[in-house]
Parts: sequence; structure tokens; C-alpha cells
Amino acid sequence: MDTSLHIKYNKAEKSPMKQQSDEKLVEWFKEHTKVIAFDADDTLWDCQSHFEAVESAYCEMLSPWGDEKYISSELFKTETANMEELGYGCKAFTLSLVENAVKVSKGTISADLLLRIQEAGRSLLRLPATPLPGVDETLKALRNAGKYRMVVFTKGEIQDQENKLRRSGLWEFFDRVDVVANKTPRHYRELCEDLNISIDELLMVGNSFRSDIEPVLAIGGYAIHVPFEVVWAHEHMEAYEHEHLLTCSKFSELMCLAE
Repeated sequence: MDTSLHIKYNKAEKSPMKQQSDEKLVEWFKEHTKVIAFDADDTLWDCQSHFEAVESAYCEMLSPWGDEKYISSELFKTETANMEELGYGCKAFTLSLVENAVKVSKGTISADLLLRIQEAGRSLLRLPATPLPGVDETLKALRNAGKYRMVVFTKGEIQDQENKLRRSGLWEFFDRVDVVANKTPRHYRELCEDLNISIDELLMVGNSFRSDIEPVLAIGGYAIHVPFEVVWAHEHMEAYEHEHLLTCSKFSELMCLAE
């Protein structure tokens, strides 16, 4: 699919020097972190694969007007053009699905098929938000440790994200939920101001290097990258090493912060 990328992250054997560096970083986190902020989609639960499934069905519905590669490519263009006004989330995605369908069909698509497309997009409002492996027990351990305030800091639509958090059963672990239109260095500075902490007292955890990691590192903050196997193309960015960054292959590795 053109609008999502399947990425294999190979957990390479760490050199003794890298292992020592990571251990020192974890000790820094445990000593200085006051707030741990977590991304939601594809960090706490699987989201992108559900979008991918809807897009696959969408391409099948529009097959009279083009193959999968063409339909996905045109959808990506439509989403990109709409992003400044519509932002992120399944409602924005559904509007782009409908608009793109009218465009690629040159207005010949039937009302019945448009309603089917709308319902396919709307189904994303009901995705299960089942916690990814290790998430529930790790959040519980971090909460029980009593050392950190824990917040959700994620992009999207407030009602949708809050509903997913409730369905996930994870709401009780968090002191605060912030849903923003985007994540830039300014948004992270504002989060720290609202929490009355300095940037080096915030630890950001997320799967998207572009949204969760790079903006935090850019302003001197600290982050833990937990990559997910499916990445929306808009969120893709090549990861790099940084002295303020720890990369974990699975969420449960964060359990070390509770010790």
C-alpha cells in the first residue's frame, strides 16, 4: 500500500559500549523523570492496521476506476492536501475517502457506493483498541511504582481518542489525557509548561519517530522509541541514534523504569 509502510525492525545485538550507554540512560530516566507521556495509536494499541484494512476494502470498491496502486496513490494525495484543514484521525480519513472516490470516478460513483465507503471509514470509530502485548502490565507496574505522573499525549480527534482509551481499559493508569492537532516542538514545550516541569523532566514514549521522538530531541528532551510494524507514510521518518534516546523492541522493556 502506498499510504502505509511495513517495516521490519531487527533487534541487533548491542555492543558492550551501547549496552552500558543505555543502562546509564535508564538510570538518568529513573532519577530525573517526573512525567512519562505516551502516544496512543500504535503505541498503546494497534491502529494503523485497521486503517490499512479499510483502505484495502476501499481500493476493491473503487476497482472499476483503477488498480490498488493508483487508488492508494490518489488517496494519499487527497489526504495530504486536506491535512492542514482536517488534521488527523478517522473522520478526516473518511472525508478524504469520499472526496477521493468522487475524484477518481470523475463524479460517476453511485450514492450507494459512497455510503458504503462512508460506513467503512466510520467503522474505524469502533476499532477495538486492544492493548498491544505488554502494555497493560507495564503501565500497571509504572503506576504502582508511584514515581511518575503518567499522561497520554496523542494526535487526533478528542472524542475518538478518549473513546478508544476507555475501550482499551487503560484510562485508570493516566493522570491526564491531551489530544492535539499536531506534535511539534512548540506543542511539547506547551505540555511541559502546563505540567510545570522542564523539558528534561519529561520522557516521551511513542512509535512515530517523526511525531513522538524527533520534536522532543530537537528541544533537548528525552524519549523512548517503541517502533510498530506498520507506519502511515505521512509519519515515516528514518530513525537515528541520539544520546537522549532509548530504543525498545517491545513495550514491556519499559518495565525497567518501575524498578
